[in-house]
Amino acid sequence: MQLQISQICLVLLAISSFSSRTLGAKPSLKKSKSVTTQIEAKWASTPFLLETAEYLAEESPELMWKFIEFINEIDPKSIPKLSEKEWYEIIIGQVRRIASPAQESMLKLALSMRVYSPRIEMYSQIARERGLEDSKCVAAVDLHGTLLCDPSEIIPKLNAVIEGENPVLYKIDHHFSSKSISQKATAVLYAELGTEQFQTFHKVLKEAASRHNVDYVLRHYIVPSKRRDAGKILLSGYGVELQIKSTEYKVQDDSQVKDDDGTGASGGADQEEEDEVEGFNFGRLKSMYPDKVANLSKLRQHLIDANSELAPLKAWQLQELSLQAAERIMSSPLDEALKTFTHIAHNFPLQARSLIRTAVSQDLKKEIKKNQEGFLSSLSLQPADSALFLNGLFFDVDSLDAGALLEAARAELRTMEGLYGVGVKQHQMGSLLALDFSSSSGSSVNSGSGGGTEYALDIRDSAVQWVNDIENDKQYMRWSTSLTELLRPTFPGMLRSVRKNIYNLVMVIDPASVEARPLLKLAESFLIHQAPLRIGLVLAATGAEGDSGKTNPGIALLEAYNYATENGNSQQGLSLITDVYASVGEEEGEITTDLIEAALVAKYPQVDTELVFGPDSPYDFGRMLAKEFVDRAGFRHLPKVLLNGVPLPEDFLNSEGFEEAVLTEIMAQTPSIQRAVYKGKLTDSDDVLDFLMDKPNVMPRLNERILDSKSWYLDMSGNSVESAKDWPSSFASLIPKDKTSRVISQAKYLTYKDEASTQPLTLWVATDLDTPEGRKLLRESLENLDSTSYMRVAVLPNVKSASEAKLTRLALAALRLPAQGAKVVIKQIVVEENAQKIYNNPDFDFNSLPGLATLDLSDLKTFPKSEEADELLKTFSDYCQTVLLIPAGARAVVANGRVLGPLEDDEHFLSDDFALLDKFSMTAHTDRLQQAMKKADENSYDADTVPRGRESSDLLLRLVALLVSRPSTKSRFEIPFVSDQYSVVKLPAKHPEQPVFDISVVVDPVSRGAQKVGPILMVLHEAVNCRINLYLNAVEKHSDMPLKSFYRYVLEAEPHFTAEGKMTAGPSARFVNMPQSVLLTQNMHPPENWLVEAVRSPYDLDNIRLEDVMSVVHSEFELSSLLLEGHCSEAMSGAPPRGLQVTLGTRHNPVLVDTIVMANLGYFQLKANPGSWLLRLRQGRSAEIFDIVSVDGEDSPAESEDHHILISSFRSNVLKLKVAKKPDKLNMDLLADDEAPGIWNSITSTFSKSSATDDAKEEERLNIFSLASGHLYERFLRIMMLSVVKHTKTPVKFWFLKNYLSPTFKDFLPHLAKAYGFEYALVEYKWPRWLHQQTEKQRMIWGYKILFLDVLFPLDVKKIIFVDADQVVRTDLKELRDFDLGGAPYGYTPFCDSRKEMDGFRFWKSGYWRNHLQGRRYHISALYVVDLKKFRRIAAGDRLRGQYQALSQDPNSLSNLDQDLPNNMIHQVLIKSLPQEWLWCETWCDDDSKKQAKTIDLCNNPLTKEAKLTAAMRILPEWKGYDDEVKAVQEKINSEHQQQAKEDSEKHQIHSEL
Repeated sequence: MQLQISQICLVLLAISSFSSRTLGAKPSLKKSKSVTTQIEAKWASTPFLLETAEYLAEESPELMWKFIEFINEIDPKSIPKLSEKEWYEIIIGQVRRIASPAQESMLKLALSMRVYSPRIEMYSQIARERGLEDSKCVAAVDLHGTLLCDPSEIIPKLNAVIEGENPVLYKIDHHFSSKSISQKATAVLYAELGTEQFQTFHKVLKEAASRHNVDYVLRHYIVPSKRRDAGKILLSGYGVELQIKSTEYKVQDDSQVKDDDGTGASGGADQEEEDEVEGFNFGRLKSMYPDKVANLSKLRQHLIDANSELAPLKAWQLQELSLQAAERIMSSPLDEALKTFTHIAHNFPLQARSLIRTAVSQDLKKEIKKNQEGFLSSLSLQPADSALFLNGLFFDVDSLDAGALLEAARAELRTMEGLYGVGVKQHQMGSLLALDFSSSSGSSVNSGSGGGTEYALDIRDSAVQWVNDIENDKQYMRWSTSLTELLRPTFPGMLRSVRKNIYNLVMVIDPASVEARPLLKLAESFLIHQAPLRIGLVLAATGAEGDSGKTNPGIALLEAYNYATENGNSQQGLSLITDVYASVGEEEGEITTDLIEAALVAKYPQVDTELVFGPDSPYDFGRMLAKEFVDRAGFRHLPKVLLNGVPLPEDFLNSEGFEEAVLTEIMAQTPSIQRAVYKGKLTDSDDVLDFLMDKPNVMPRLNERILDSKSWYLDMSGNSVESAKDWPSSFASLIPKDKTSRVISQAKYLTYKDEASTQPLTLWVATDLDTPEGRKLLRESLENLDSTSYMRVAVLPNVKSASEAKLTRLALAALRLPAQGAKVVIKQIVVEENAQKIYNNPDFDFNSLPGLATLDLSDLKTFPKSEEADELLKTFSDYCQTVLLIPAGARAVVANGRVLGPLEDDEHFLSDDFALLDKFSMTAHTDRLQQAMKKADENSYDADTVPRGRESSDLLLRLVALLVSRPSTKSRFEIPFVSDQYSVVKLPAKHPEQPVFDISVVVDPVSRGAQKVGPILMVLHEAVNCRINLYLNAVEKHSDMPLKSFYRYVLEAEPHFTAEGKMTAGPSARFVNMPQSVLLTQNMHPPENWLVEAVRSPYDLDNIRLEDVMSVVHSEFELSSLLLEGHCSEAMSGAPPRGLQVTLGTRHNPVLVDTIVMANLGYFQLKANPGSWLLRLRQGRSAEIFDIVSVDGEDSPAESEDHHILISSFRSNVLKLKVAKKPDKLNMDLLADDEAPGIWNSITSTFSKSSATDDAKEEERLNIFSLASGHLYERFLRIMMLSVVKHTKTPVKFWFLKNYLSPTFKDFLPHLAKAYGFEYALVEYKWPRWLHQQTEKQRMIWGYKILFLDVLFPLDVKKIIFVDADQVVRTDLKELRDFDLGGAPYGYTPFCDSRKEMDGFRFWKSGYWRNHLQGRRYHISALYVVDLKKFRRIAAGDRLRGQYQALSQDPNSLSNLDQDLPNNMIHQVLIKSLPQEWLWCETWCDDDSKKQAKTIDLCNNPLTKEAKLTAAMRILPEWKGYDDEVKAVQEKINSEHQQQAKEDSEKHQIHSEL
């Protein structure tokens, strides 16, 4: 094969040599031309060492601290002597000591992507805010507000009385010790790992943490001098597109482009040749044939020249391009398939011509068609759709974020390595990973989600006082009595009125508590509005012995309720309670017995209050019943609300969420009741409540701790030591997961009969048997053990005092007996009577206890006093306190790794609770896990190697903890079985003996998805151990070019270094061998939450033609900020508070950025860089009317009143903000006419001096909005600005959309503003992800003109005028600002009708537009004025976005987006037609009307296709004068810069000589 390749190469070389001779080729080759782009972060580069520490911390805090100890072994003075590559390799080498090869590869990818750089920068920002830079400390400790720069000061300070507030701590902070006991003090270290200062401080703080009970917290801090020298990091994980641009209209500027040196040559990236051209690897060929290098270079250039120009293809040639690309990919060698796939997608416009010559086999066509049918039916994927599946997890390729994919892969790897570590084989891995327990672990079980069993409590109890009875009360007489009414269709969310007690709402409450008030008020509302709910009350009034209605408001309310019920009915009793609430007034006002008496007397004037509320009141009944009900139910906290026995989530038991929670639970339960009626299991003759309470999910007791989502799972993936001989000796030094593994291997279990069988449920009872509560807990667990055969129980001693742990030591001795003997002994010694006998009699005869007469119990005499018993007590107590995080002597229950505890002192955990725990654990996950294992074993497993007995039980224990503790994931999909012989690229895993990722990709090889996914797959194949199946989902026929752009996705598998050991420049996008004459426009495709802007490039990136440049078109972009998005709603109504201003800042600078909430989804967006920021409502009207209720997504300490938002990663951050109007502002409107002016620096960056903020000056100012993209339109924009300024004496402020401006324009703008005395602001808004995205830059620009007018500008801007960049103003725009819009939110100029030769292009005169406009004019969007107050008040922006969302789904709709949308909405959002003279355009207006024109726009002419520059100089005599004037300013600035540079150079030379 190699010989054939060599022969082919030599033949081609000969041909090339001949061709060059016959064509007279010159010996010199053309200089390569390319386009290069890179994105850098705004902050300084961060060390790999710190990023590695953060990576390990995310894996496990213990791993990070171990890594820190390894680094501390290295002499810090030796580190600066190392090259960057040597230091990097040392770091990786240290990681290798504690991480697997797969983790190492994942770390390298994370370091390449600089995933943790934002987190290091976040710590730096926190340090700056704390004042470390001002302190000049290289490292420092913050000890309760005092900064200590000298480590020797720490211990003396700790020995003294510590004063000052605790520092603000975040969940992301690194705590040296995770002990749950309260610490004496908190010490936050700000230092850089790997420095001498860090080592010194760390040593002192380690000692302080262990000896002085200090919470030692580490935050990375790099001194400013180091940061300044570090430079900036180059980022990856983004795409760059060169889109082929239409040349119908000439849009290039004719100005000479000069680089930063003014030479006209290209600056920027190094030029490199691409080795591969048209499938030939010339780098390899040149190394193989060094004597043919010259000819090979000529052949390479010939191939480039032959294929670098685009030729149009005929329609029939386009049809099979997808299939032909698939055929080309499948015919390439397997190890080159991904590269071929990526090359075709990235360079498709150039590849298309060669692809059309590829013959497509019928087998490939048939297989693709068959597979597409399977994809459509199983995955809802259409032909040409793209999807990536990582272990079955779905990712939409179009919106795929490499960072999100890496995060998912790391989470999967943790689970896979955990499974692999406990003995799970590769064939079992898939079925276990596919198990989704996210709806089965915690409160979601009873959330109505339908994901798991809803456990209920039997509510048929005498403690429940029913307020109404739907079956018998008169007010429900007209309702149907037939249950079949439930089967009638109805509107979603509508409740059916059936005269049956179907929905029974029981409220267990203390009527005097603040929490009960909104619930009882809403319960009364349900009754008044005849909701189909039967209301029951359990009035659990609490009080001390001897309390009465005279002294206790809760008892008084109960007695008043009972009196009203006896003298009327239960509804009157409820009404009396709500009357008392109303008399209090305030929501949290105090209820007194006097108020209750007054309310009762007001309703029943003849009442004897002494009798009702006295000490021996006959109305004080039901209290003991309620208490017994609460104890029996297992409720620890009130209130509780049950719907048909199912508890409602506690978070919703308030005025805002209660009604929604009730409705949600009704909707969740209704389908099962409907099924029962439909199948005849529930008939009209049945008692519905009895039917519901007889279901298997109804329990006698519901312990909320069992159903609570706040419990957590142990990490059971550690290494265990099998030897029982010395297992306790080194236990204390282990990390928590290794401690857990040793406990698993050494625990002694009590079982129902025999441990030889598999027990899928493992309980660990952590307790002190020398306390009555501890003995009772174990006794209750053993009582439950006798009724189940699938459970085992282990005792984990957690004693307060080892010297007094007599019974605990006996239990340890008993556990040395055979399992059944041990169980009998322990059951006897935890009986309270027997325990007392043992305590009182040192020579107690254990054989005298029932069932123990025949057992050899000699160990019970000797072992308790042994050193081994001491060691075991110490070991287990250490485990309970350091891993289970419970205090000494406390109790806890661990069920299959799920920690329930510590139990409170007065908390009962009874046999019924253990039964519920059994049932919950088995149905929620254990049964499903066993079934999945069994299925996998049956399919492909050697039966002889199936684990059994204890081994099997231990495996299930570890699996439950591993799988259930996973964070909830997206749904997993199984790729349907398809044919994979002809159209599927199958790349096997490199290391099949290790855990293997299963990656499946369905993609059309010539789609936008293919452009993006190709490089990602190549990196994944290199970085992770994965099996890749690439399904080529090719479209059968095309009618147009499927791709009209070149694309590069920037991603590398690991950092790269030069031969000298320095880091390379970093990742960048590089386009080589591009067509020279084609006009290209560059588009950036960063992740959704990145805000990037061009910061360096002299070139017009909107109009790139390589034949016009010398060599490299280089551009540099900056990640200016990360997007913080959110959705805001009012807590009471759920409605968005439209116009609310939200700010982000710090304590020292409260308002760094702010924004406005829009009505669409209550959406808002803020810009931020990594750091800790405070979210607030803007001072002024927003803060006066509203308060923040809650922020979902904040990272604030529990006791903090501030709302801290951490930006610590490149990933998206979405907040859910709830606000509420202040009680005295309920009727105020945020956007009312009397609104106070605000100062808003929102999404804006103002580079000119701020203007006066008084109202008069603001009203006077002329606000002009415009946008431009490309050098030509920026040239027009400068001229438009001059024309505006020169025709008005009014102060002018220009507002420009920052998103598309070039660096050249932004650099020049301050000078132009200074020269002509105007103000300006750059506004920026990221297109929201929920709003239909546009793919073409021009259409996005059109969208920005109209879609975000209500949120782009601050509220104090009352009117704004949009002026197109290619427009020249000939009048004072103050006249337009003051124009009366007649109540319309905006005014546009209609299109001219006077140039008759253009009638054929006036589309609005016929068809859809003629019918839609109904005689109104169609308006042009080149000039319009907006009354922003009116615009916001009528929610015009929200209406426009809503209509856009509906219409834009159709690609043929909104052809001219910026014009079509407002004209389409003319009936909903009125347009005021401006007089025709306000806008003249030669294309549509006749020559006679030009002399009245107030502005002239350079519209494109579809007849002549005249270039804009030519038209400008022909139509506008003043245009050239304006242009020359701007150029003069530019030349003056350039001259000043050159003079300054010369002076700086001379100063530097003099300094050097000195």
